[in-house]
Amino acid sequence: MIRHLLRTALLLPLVAALATAPAGPAGAAPAASELPAATAQSAGWAAPLSTRGRDIVDADGRKFQLRAGNWDGAQGSWNGSGDKADPANHHSGQDSHGIPLGLDRTPLPALLADFHRLGLNSIRLPFSNEMIRTTAPVPDAAVAANPALRGLTPLGVYDAVVRALTADGFAVILNNHTNTTRWCCGLDGNERWNSSQSTRQWEDDWVFMARRYRDDKRVVGADLYNEVRRDYLDDPNWGLGDAHDWYTAAQRAGDRILTEGSPDLLIVVEGINWTGIPADGLPHGRPTLAPVRTLSHTLVASHKLVYSAHFYGYTGPHHSGATGLGETHDARYQDLTRDELYRVLDEQALYVAAGTGQHFTAPVWISEFGIGADEGAAAPRAWFGNFTDRLAALGTDFAYWPLVGWNDPGRGDSWALLRYDSAGRRSGVLDGTDWRAAGWNRLTAAPAPNGPVPPADAWHMLSTDHADAVQSLRVRAVGDWDGGARKAVCPDGERLTGLAHTGGRGLCTDTATAGDLRAATGEAVVVRDERNVPAGGDWASGYTKFQCAQGQFLIGYSLRGARVSAALCAQARSPLGTAGRTVWFDRGDNRPAGNPGGEYAYGAYKGQCSPGEYAAGIAFTTRIGSSGTPDALLCRPLA
Repeated sequence: MIRHLLRTALLLPLVAALATAPAGPAGAAPAASELPAATAQSAGWAAPLSTRGRDIVDADGRKFQLRAGNWDGAQGSWNGSGDKADPANHHSGQDSHGIPLGLDRTPLPALLADFHRLGLNSIRLPFSNEMIRTTAPVPDAAVAANPALRGLTPLGVYDAVVRALTADGFAVILNNHTNTTRWCCGLDGNERWNSSQSTRQWEDDWVFMARRYRDDKRVVGADLYNEVRRDYLDDPNWGLGDAHDWYTAAQRAGDRILTEGSPDLLIVVEGINWTGIPADGLPHGRPTLAPVRTLSHTLVASHKLVYSAHFYGYTGPHHSGATGLGETHDARYQDLTRDELYRVLDEQALYVAAGTGQHFTAPVWISEFGIGADEGAAAPRAWFGNFTDRLAALGTDFAYWPLVGWNDPGRGDSWALLRYDSAGRRSGVLDGTDWRAAGWNRLTAAPAPNGPVPPADAWHMLSTDHADAVQSLRVRAVGDWDGGARKAVCPDGERLTGLAHTGGRGLCTDTATAGDLRAATGEAVVVRDERNVPAGGDWASGYTKFQCAQGQFLIGYSLRGARVSAALCAQARSPLGTAGRTVWFDRGDNRPAGNPGGEYAYGAYKGQCSPGEYAAGIAFTTRIGSSGTPDALLCRPLA
């Protein structure tokens, strides 16, 4: 949501059952077994969701395209000044009372029926960290059309909405939109995940929310934070290792959610929305997902990562979207020709899902885009048509902003797809007079890809730039295997296939193994010496060699400073090839043709085994003038 960037009967029994649910951080959402039976619409998909290469798939391995809307309100609507009790001080005059909009004027079953009519299968549901801890019940007027919700806290209402959505067949993605219950997204104290709270509190809140809904498998995703951007003094960054490092924060939070909260959730990581001061002559721009090309995430459950980005016509690759203060002479997206727009979209985000065989390959969800029903200018209208055409042509996952708004004299959000007046009467793209209906209908009428998705080879990078990268649950379970060293281990099911000469980066894959190569039992083995190098088998003369025993393969490594400290080997489930070759990379790249896996260590020499090989050893030297960094790999055929 960047529209103010830098500006100063079916479900009623279900809802009634939730009225006594405990609310607040100490309470858990009711388990599915505690809910009354409901005749939900057939969802046509099996939860939970995961990923295969660039696609999201359901539990049966069928393609699931996120066709979503943003049902906002629970993240807050107050603009930040004036009396909170005065609706005039809330976005578009709409006081959401910290709950999803529209519950004051339309019953839940009617709202959900309208969502189905829009062609949606999923809902992005924003919330704020403040909402989690608010103990006061919402005013009765805020839920006037849904009296069974009276007396609930905002989190209790959120619970009811989640349960209603999933019972009706929708996939729900939880979205941490703001720290405080305030309208986003400018200089508002919500610029970063830790702007108004600690990073640890943010992570703990996510674990709490993941646990709260983990028994409801149609709660499918955790969208970690919305539109990370610059505050008055500082920029967020992607990989510097400091308190503003969004790459590292997302990595830690995603791993904690999957290990402590719910292993079923998709982890949605949005790119950086803005850096720099928007003034002509000063560096500024919208990085979005461009940094992913050389620094991508590898989660402990590597099939759970989704990247996301937001696009609005009035913003641009280097335009904040502001008018007046903060406005520059950079082009807005709506100023670009159709071909220029498509090229920029690809460069900023869509490239991540455009191909296969890269460490960064993942689904991309355009989790916000939108435009006003009252927009009359030709350029913004053309942008909306071109943008929706692109999403339809590529089958891209999407979520429109916003889904629900008011339609009262003098107030209400013209951007909402569905608008309701105080009597509950609806207007919008379903009702014949909204110009956006043409583009929206083309988008939702495009055939939804839903066939089986074949297994995809996995490629994932390991980064020890600032911390350990132990992404194997099996290895984590046995504790610290090289105390004091920086450690990197491939996710379960993958093997180490590449290393960088400097910088500590590694590359993992599962190619050509038809599943996990590792034996089902047995701990990994730490190798710190040359005991496994056989007589007459010196594959790197004069160099120190950490080699796996026969029948084992490399899954990890550790470093002390720049020097190799140890290798980590795992037993294979079946016999491995014994012939070997030395792959040197101390003086240049030595990688298979086509560089499978992509650029995982930009600026460093890299060595890599072929897709049909496994790595069985690491060689290095500490002679004068050398720092003990990896120099060579022993690569052997898988069979």
